[in-house]
Amino acid sequence: MFQLTATPASALSDEPVHIRATGLPPLQLVTLAASLKDEKGHLYRSKAFYRADEAGELDLKQAPAVGGDYVGVHPMGLFWSMKPDRPFGRLLKRDVNSPFLVTLDLYDSVCSQDSATAQPRASQVVQRWFSSPGTQRVPIREGRVRGALFLPPGEGPFPGILDLFGGIGGLIEFRASLLAAHGFAVLALAFFAYEDLPKLMQEVDLEYFEEAANLLLAHPKAIAPRTREQVSAQARADRPGLPRTSPSPWGLGLP
Repeated sequence: MFQLTATPASALSDEPVHIRATGLPPLQLVTLAASLKDEKGHLYRSKAFYRADEAGELDLKQAPAVGGDYVGVHPMGLFWSMKPDRPFGRLLKRDVNSPFLVTLDLYDSVCSQDSATAQPRASQVVQRWFSSPGTQRVPIREGRVRGALFLPPGEGPFPGILDLFGGIGGLIEFRASLLAAHGFAVLALAFFAYEDLPKLMQEVDLEYFEEAANLLLAHPKAIAPRTREQVSAQARADRPGLPRTSPSPWGLGLP
């Protein structure tokens, strides 16, 4: 009987997932596929081909993909190789209080993702979260500054980070929320196309960002910012298995 397991089935979006398949015919060539829909209903998906071992088992920590969207041993390959069906789509999480639901499917042959007739022999749904229990979200509307401050549970103080995106506009919170889950005090900063801020980014007012940085530094639970190397060391101390560089989480590493 075909069985597909992914553990943990619910975890932060940058935590590794261990994928295994059992009950396969020995040396069977199979397809593993991953898919998710974003909050607008747009589809992202990936696939890879694997060969079961002589015991009819498959462990993505050890088994190399022999084709598909990647080749070689990549335990999280199905996650970081997901691509949008629509051109130039970018995967963003708007609501950090709900997870992305990633569906993993196991097919008993080399199977095209576009096949409408193939049915998976086993499936598993994995929840990928961008927040953790106890994280506090504080809306920020002080002076000209607009955003949201994410604080880990506990008294702190915590290393402070000012988080902002480029030309997207609005307030994007998923990265700040995820970093707070790893022990950082993070101010997700909007600087245009949000509330009473300018609708378009026609010019960059550097004093606005200075005001935001000073606001963060004045918070009793935030300490002075560190160098990038120190921040990376803090993250690795929080998660000993974190490599010095990691692919974009959507492996769901950070973009």
